[in-house]
Amino acid sequence: MSIALQGWFGRELPELAVHWQAETAPEPKLVILNEPLAAELGLDPTWLRSAEGLGLLVGTTVPDDATPVAQAYAGHQFGGFVPRLGDGRALLLGEIVDAGGRVRDLHLKGSGRTPFARGGDGLAAIGPMLREYLISEAMHALHIPTTRALAVAETGRPVYRETVLPGAVLARVADSHLRVGSFQYAAEISQSTGNLDLLRRLADHAIARHHPAATAADNPYVALLEAVSTVQAELIARWMLAGFVHGVMNTDNTTISGETIDYGPCAFMESFDPATVFSSIDTGGRYAYGNQPGIALWNLTRFAEALLPLFVSGTEDVSGTEDLERAVELAKAALDGFAGRYQQSWSDGMQAKLGVAHAPAPAVAPLIEELLPQMQQNQIDHTSFYRRLSQAARGDAEPVRGEFIDLARFDGWATRWRALAPDPEAMDLVNPIYIPRNHLVEEALAAASAGDLEPFLRLLDAVGSPFVERPGFARFAEPAEQQFSTSFQTFCGT
Repeated sequence: MSIALQGWFGRELPELAVHWQAETAPEPKLVILNEPLAAELGLDPTWLRSAEGLGLLVGTTVPDDATPVAQAYAGHQFGGFVPRLGDGRALLLGEIVDAGGRVRDLHLKGSGRTPFARGGDGLAAIGPMLREYLISEAMHALHIPTTRALAVAETGRPVYRETVLPGAVLARVADSHLRVGSFQYAAEISQSTGNLDLLRRLADHAIARHHPAATAADNPYVALLEAVSTVQAELIARWMLAGFVHGVMNTDNTTISGETIDYGPCAFMESFDPATVFSSIDTGGRYAYGNQPGIALWNLTRFAEALLPLFVSGTEDVSGTEDLERAVELAKAALDGFAGRYQQSWSDGMQAKLGVAHAPAPAVAPLIEELLPQMQQNQIDHTSFYRRLSQAARGDAEPVRGEFIDLARFDGWATRWRALAPDPEAMDLVNPIYIPRNHLVEEALAAASAGDLEPFLRLLDAVGSPFVERPGFARFAEPAEQQFSTSFQTFCGT
């Protein structure tokens, strides 16, 4: 089978791309293949399982005319700016035009050291790569924009971390890998050279690929900022509604497309608490669950700063006071819409979760404001609560009522909620039964690292159909024991 891998990013933005090759894989072996995604991409699963297809999935066999590149970008990591990050252990193999005409990146993670490796070995272990496969597919099933996993393949090369682990490569698919950090890197170059050509070409590339409506705006670059702000507001609202905690919301993990990227120290919240943090390195709680909307706006502000020179038409720099003031005014006006867009998306989602999307928003808002503190005080499981609430909408309130200590307070809330005629069928369409419960994820990854993939496949099956209750899947709906949850941490997986 022939595969057409375009090299548009490398050709259009060579200053942000280093031509590179994956390291050899001594004994490549396919661990898991996402056949439905392969079909979307127009790739034959049978071919992908062949020696040639497996070579593509680990990066050692690419078409003769393909030009894999490691992408350059900068980033604020936990608030500190790093001017040169880049794909230290990843390669963009190229772009694919899928069966629907949509342009998608085919990207590898764990394929070996690149010039951006910064002392790392460039490799990945099977556990973290399977984590990204599992969580990204769960996010997709929950209708949250996300990068996707096409495959995980073992390399036959050991990876040395706390212990020796099997090495693996993840083949990842995304609308693109453009990030806020890409613009920060280009802005640094433009500032040092006094030439805006690279920054402008990058912005034009992003507009053409993701936000083409911006070309018709009076100021396309301000329109780009507004469009990215909109998709990020909607994305973060969906995270919050699902109880997802990203864990490492650096600017290099904030995409221009509005997709979730990088599933290292991520996890799903169980007991509702805005202060929930899972990442072992987030000691200050910067990226806690409740901080995610504010961090998204902070990251977008860094995006606006990178774009500032483009906002004043016909000006090669904004060093002049008047030009700078005008550019900052435009940026602030564009960013001012983020809070409203986020709040609208989140509020609409909460009304749907409560089964009262049909009710006037002013009637529902006080119910939402009263509910969340009750959930936090009673340590209510964020996921199972809404499914039990749909039982209450059907007339059986005891399962959900029994979770609260102050019954009179909850009963008062429930009486006002039922007066809005909640629709339990609609609730079941948006409130999942199955999410990647943290204890089950750890259990599945430990087994897979030891050579037993069955627990992983079983969990993947559960989270792949999150809204439909199925016999034999009861344990996948239950939270972990409190002892596990209170001490659980996630790690970057490098």
